[in-house]
Amino acid sequence: MEPRLSDRTVRRATVVLIALRIGYAYNWFSIGPALVPIGNEFGIGPAGFGLLVAVFLLGAGLLQVPAGFLARRFGARTVSLAGVALLAVSTVGAAYAPTFPVLLAGRLLGGAGAALFFSPAIGLVASLYPPGRRGLPVGTFSSAYSAGAGLGVLGTSLLLPDLGWRLAVALGGVVLAAICLAGVAWVPRAAGARPPRTAPRSRGLPRALRYRGVWAVGFAFVGLEGATFATGQFLVPYGETIAGWSIALSGIVAMLYVLPSLFGGPVGGPVAERHRNHRTQFLVATLAGGLPLALIPVAGLAGAVAIGILFSFCYGAVYAIMYVLPHFWQEVDPAEVPLAIGLFNSIQLAGGALVSLAFGAIVAATSYSVAWELLAAIVALSLLALLALPPTPARRAGPPAEAAAVPP
Repeated sequence: MEPRLSDRTVRRATVVLIALRIGYAYNWFSIGPALVPIGNEFGIGPAGFGLLVAVFLLGAGLLQVPAGFLARRFGARTVSLAGVALLAVSTVGAAYAPTFPVLLAGRLLGGAGAALFFSPAIGLVASLYPPGRRGLPVGTFSSAYSAGAGLGVLGTSLLLPDLGWRLAVALGGVVLAAICLAGVAWVPRAAGARPPRTAPRSRGLPRALRYRGVWAVGFAFVGLEGATFATGQFLVPYGETIAGWSIALSGIVAMLYVLPSLFGGPVGGPVAERHRNHRTQFLVATLAGGLPLALIPVAGLAGAVAIGILFSFCYGAVYAIMYVLPHFWQEVDPAEVPLAIGLFNSIQLAGGALVSLAFGAIVAATSYSVAWELLAAIVALSLLALLALPPTPARRAGPPAEAAAVPP
């Protein structure tokens, strides 16, 4: 029988994991404000910016599902801490890359580290608490992503003028490495080593990897995922070079395209729990947040801020609905819900990488105005995949899993 962890140990481990979540998201988004000086140094333009954003998402997308299998083999603690360590080291290495290809390689490895952290860390936080007491810590862990992403955009924007892009970006990796060391010391090995209770394995692929609802959700939000990263990473260079905003003001505006998702999750999650019309919920929230992106070129500063707040709030609501939905799927074993989440996250991140890459190419070939309009169209068109989403059945017996409302 495993020893019970003390309340002090649990609290300390939770604080460290939440801090890691903030640092993880910070280093995910810190590259956006640095795109203009990176372009000046390496002689690249918007197409190169799109590639730089895309390779991180590609790394994060490709390893989502393998991360779940690795956590089962080596434990959630080992895999999640190894993931943030890789992200920290890769971020510092990328910051001092001598050439643009080396910078791309560093960001690709950083995305892989982010993937290794995400899914295992959800289970790690939940494993610290008994059933019935997991909602608050897991919800707080979820919200930390929005806080870290917003800080990454704003913090780097404020540091750039005094430190330069290399030191400003590297600083986030150094801080994350320090928090990772605290995680090694303070996250108990017993929590991450606890094997999940699963039903006997069936032969062939797990049902979660074959269920059409997983694939429908994955492809339906490729556009939204790409829009999230295109706005979070491109708004600073857009504000500086096109709108005429200062880098600090551009960082504040870009932060508002990320941070309000903190409040969207607590709205979308309860709605998804109480009502089964999930396809309608997805459509309303995604279109309400995504279509106004087409108006960014003509909205002015106040309008851009309003669009950002609405977009981010709706994005948070959509992802809360998305992470609640698999707990209704009777065809998917409860033990495979994290695997289902990992698969549709992987599809969305890989597709979002292509959208970000296309956004940069469109800017280079035409203009930001055309790119924002096409981005809104892609968000809407991706929703056609919801036609393949099965109707939501009544909730199956048993408590909901704890992964609800946690973005990638």
